[in-house]
Amino acid sequence: MTRRQDLVKIKSKALRARIWFSALSKVERTIIDLTIKCVEKVRSTVLASTISAIVNKILPYLQGDFMTEAEKVGQGIVERLCIVGGTWGNKTCSTWRSDRYFVRFMGVNTLNI
Repeated sequence: MTRRQDLVKIKSKALRARIWFSALSKVERTIIDLTIKCVEKVRSTVLASTISAIVNKILPYLQGDFMTEAEKVGQGIVERLCIVGGTWGNKTCSTWRSDRYFVRFMGVNTLNI
């Protein structure tokens, strides 16, 4: 679920990077702005998929900073998870290290705390 704080962070980073107006259409910017103003957590799957598509347009421009940091943080967390998973008897946990999306997921979740 998308939270208001996450959208505010993404919007402010896009504004600082000067891509908010150039990368997004007026309708896309309005969807994000209204979601920030009216919704605490996005529960609608339609709205979530729409916001996800909009955020995916912005992320390539911001990846130099945020996603690099997320991958660094996520790699450390996944390493520790693999050790714990191995001690619990999970045979497939060693594949988590090479799953780039899982590493990013863990890093983004940690950075958003």
